[in-house]
This record gives sequence, structure tokens and C-alpha cells, in this order.
Amino acid sequence: MKKWTSLVSLCALFIGLNTFAQDNVIELQFERLITNIQPEKSIIESTATNENHSTLLNALRVTNLDKVLNYSGEFTVFAPSNLAFEKLSKATIDKLYNPENKKLLKAMLSYHIIADKLSASTILKAMCRGNGIAKFTTIQGEKITATMRGIDIVLTDKSGNSAIIVTADSNQSNGIIHEIDTVFVPEKML
Repeated sequence: MKKWTSLVSLCALFIGLNTFAQDNVIELQFERLITNIQPEKSIIESTATNENHSTLLNALRVTNLDKVLNYSGEFTVFAPSNLAFEKLSKATIDKLYNPENKKLLKAMLSYHIIADKLSASTILKAMCRGNGIAKFTTIQGEKITATMRGIDIVLTDKSGNSAIIVTADSNQSNGIIHEIDTVFVPEKML
């Protein structure tokens, strides 16, 4: 009988040690995974490394909004791609980038920023609660309306300009970036 209890005790000890060792391995791997998921770059640092947002980055720097988007607060940026900026007419680009119109450019860019972190799922949940429509206030103080068109999230400003989120949920240390296909330029600015 003594041999049998010794054998069972030894097996229990081995299983306990093995389980403890596996728990530590799993915990260590989980910590590595979490560290890799947590973004280290701010919205501006990420935008600076994305070739597709070089026009946006240039405009943010001209208006000093790059400093705002480097703060530790939570922001959502609906970031027009370079292709989105290319859709604007030459006259609109010239007007926006005229040094005398720096305030106008800053106001236009402010239509693309919300002082809160809104993931695509957060936007979708808000639309569900709002019967297919959700409104978010930009740092400009104007509303952006989110709706669905097929599987796309469509954003519309008060002038009726609309943009589709083409790439969602680029998480950054101070918020989130959603790439959009159109620049919001309210008609009153033109």
C-alpha cells in the first residue's frame, strides 16, 4: 500500500509542477502578446510613417494641429488619404494652402477629428442605438453623421459631403485612425 501512495503522491506532485510551469509559460506569452498589441506611437507619429497620409501630415503641421494630436488624450481621426486630397480641385487646394487662409485650413482639418476614441465597433453600436444613424461632434463643434451603405460606414458632414471609411481601427497610443476616401470641405469654406 505504501508503494502505491508514494507513486500517487509523486504523480500528483509532477502534475502540479507541470501545470504551474505551463501557467507561467502561458502568462509570459500573454504578457508578450499584450505588449505587442498596445501601440507605442501617437497619431502624429503613425501618420508620419504612413506614406498614404503625407498630405494630411503636411496640413496638420501647417496648422499646428500636429501638436494637438501628439497629446496623450484620446482622439479619433478620420484621415483623408493622399488620393482623397487629390480629388479636391486645384482652386480649393490653392485656397486652403494660401498662408492667409491658415485658419480656414485648420477649421477644415478640425472636421476630421473627434475628441474621443471611437473604434468601428463603437460607431456601429451607436448606429444600432440610433436606428441606423449616429452623430459625433468634431473638435470644430460640427456634427459628423455615420450611416451604413452596404457593408461600408459612411460619414457625412452638415454640408452633405460624404466619405467612406476604407481602413478602420488603426489603434495608436492616444487614439485611433480611420482612413477615409474623401476630404470634408464644408461649402461655407469655399
